[in-house]
Amino acid sequence: MVSSADFNIARDLAAVSIRSLEDVRPAAEAFRDICLRLANVKVAACDNIASKQPMVDLEGNVLAADIFGWTGDDERWWADTRLALSSPLPRACRYESEPFWANAAGFRTRQANRYLDQINLDNFEKRALTRGAIVVPIHLPFGQIGVCTFNRMDRGIDLSAEYEEFADIFGMLSQRFIAGYVKSHRTRQWLPGDCQLTKREVECLRWASIGKTDKEISLILARSHATVRFHIQNAGEKLDAVNRSQTIFKAAQLGYLGAAA
Repeated sequence: MVSSADFNIARDLAAVSIRSLEDVRPAAEAFRDICLRLANVKVAACDNIASKQPMVDLEGNVLAADIFGWTGDDERWWADTRLALSSPLPRACRYESEPFWANAAGFRTRQANRYLDQINLDNFEKRALTRGAIVVPIHLPFGQIGVCTFNRMDRGIDLSAEYEEFADIFGMLSQRFIAGYVKSHRTRQWLPGDCQLTKREVECLRWASIGKTDKEISLILARSHATVRFHIQNAGEKLDAVNRSQTIFKAAQLGYLGAAA
């Protein structure tokens, strides 16, 4: 392991940047090599924990196997479509946005996160397919979550030193690599561009998102039932939604509804 001083921000971020599908393979190779050079760790990258499709290059080669070297019988995590639901690592990424590291003894974050404390770590190695890893959650537009993990080549379980020295660097590299990959593969527009909801529309949708009926929302906001229904329907038209549920879903994807503290 070398010092983080060996990390050249401009050079290394440029090396892992993806602007087109042709860039995917060389960027993945650079990502692999930089992490090996800095901390002798093996990268596992996933662009979307909700998708069953592994990351691929222009020719359709699976990056996890072809570039990052996950080819052993017990290493083919990318072929396990249930991993995002069964492994505690991607599960933790739904509740954390900063790099953390974990092993069977628990999650280590820079700031306390009570949600992570509630995640079951029984049979950690079998469920996570690693003895220990530094994990970088990547929260992308429209609610998409990617993740990169960094695993010691000697399969060691203590990554405290690597975390202190390189977590921020791994975070920058992961964000640049995954965000570029997603943009290069996104061909279909699922949400309307430049959609602007009004204050009243957002208020109504926020209450609707926690299960309030139109009648209840009208009482809370001191507006008529018809006015509440109008605001929700108008928001749905702006969001190109087919019903109330999809209106709420799309508004949440665009960050209008926020989350409870």
